[in-house]
Amino acid sequence: MHKILAAGIGITKFGEQWEKSLRELAIEAALQALEDAQIERNQIDMLFVGNMSSGRFTGQEHLGALIASELGLSCSATRVEAACASGGLAIRQAYLALLSGKAECCLVIGVEKMCDLPTNEAILTLAAAADQEWEAYYGVTFPGLYAMLARRHMHEFGTTREQLALVAVKNHEHGSLNPIAQFRNKITVEDVFNSSPVAEPLNLLDCSPITDGAAAILLCKENFVKIEKPVYLIASGHAVDSIALHERASLTELKATKLAAKQAYEEARIKPSDVDFAEVHDCFTIAEILAYEDLGFCEKGKGGKFIENGESTLKGSLPVNTSGGLKACGHPVGATGVKQAVEAVLQLREEAGERQVKGARIGLTHNVGGSGATCVVHIWEKGY
Repeated sequence: MHKILAAGIGITKFGEQWEKSLRELAIEAALQALEDAQIERNQIDMLFVGNMSSGRFTGQEHLGALIASELGLSCSATRVEAACASGGLAIRQAYLALLSGKAECCLVIGVEKMCDLPTNEAILTLAAAADQEWEAYYGVTFPGLYAMLARRHMHEFGTTREQLALVAVKNHEHGSLNPIAQFRNKITVEDVFNSSPVAEPLNLLDCSPITDGAAAILLCKENFVKIEKPVYLIASGHAVDSIALHERASLTELKATKLAAKQAYEEARIKPSDVDFAEVHDCFTIAEILAYEDLGFCEKGKGGKFIENGESTLKGSLPVNTSGGLKACGHPVGATGVKQAVEAVLQLREEAGERQVKGARIGLTHNVGGSGATCVVHIWEKGY
């Protein structure tokens, strides 16, 4: 088992950041991470920037060079794109670079500036993460794709509309405790039911929002710098599936999640039952229920009961999305996977405040691209 040190973390407020540009958000998070780690910029060997679609959202491509220049770095710099899993995959690239011996210290930044576009144009941009020829061309949006997954899960396993709504209620409860969250308001099941319909059975409050934000993490060789409360990235899994739903064997599981999780569990030499908390990709409420099952936290078809029984709340057996998840904390798509890592580090350092998971030693982060075509799973461990 390999140990890569999470030396420093940084994160901006998530939400509608009208007064800040994409580069300003990225630099804000990066400078926080450098200060947190007490590492100088000239100690960074590689920069990885997770970003889905800066060209369409802001008209700016070539982010590796842009952000390296803004930070005054002369190291190699690479943009990483895997739709909504861009941030998680950027972390994986840094992890592999460190294990290979090509780097001693890597800075990973996830960033997206989404709110500058009108909503309809943002939706078109996000649709580029689906199969353009066989899905987006015919008008299928991501709410529509996940609605199909939800309908099939409800048909096969009896998952209820209320169970879906409970995911949103729980994540807003957690988000109310997170100072950087986009939405800090608590909601009820009735609020979810009464919100605007989007794609049956999903309503507005079943869906993650459009968000601006950035997060950063410094990953280093184990002994690169001395940290008072070390947290380690001990495993990384990455897998893909067909990008279009119609080519998949099942609509009630995400194969990429199952494969990436298997890789990560085997590398970390742990079982799902060893995980103390998880940040999962809840772009829609059904996505979190699928994650419970595909990550091995409960049996297939039992995800609805898992949330109904309160297992994934802060007081449950396995707290999930203590940050508020994508649903309440927000979903600046390229930043989400790095935000999940920041939350994992905060939990394992025991610095998560009111949302702290007591006694947590192992955390899992799960970042999905598109409707499940890409998945990255990371395992994090407390080192003190």
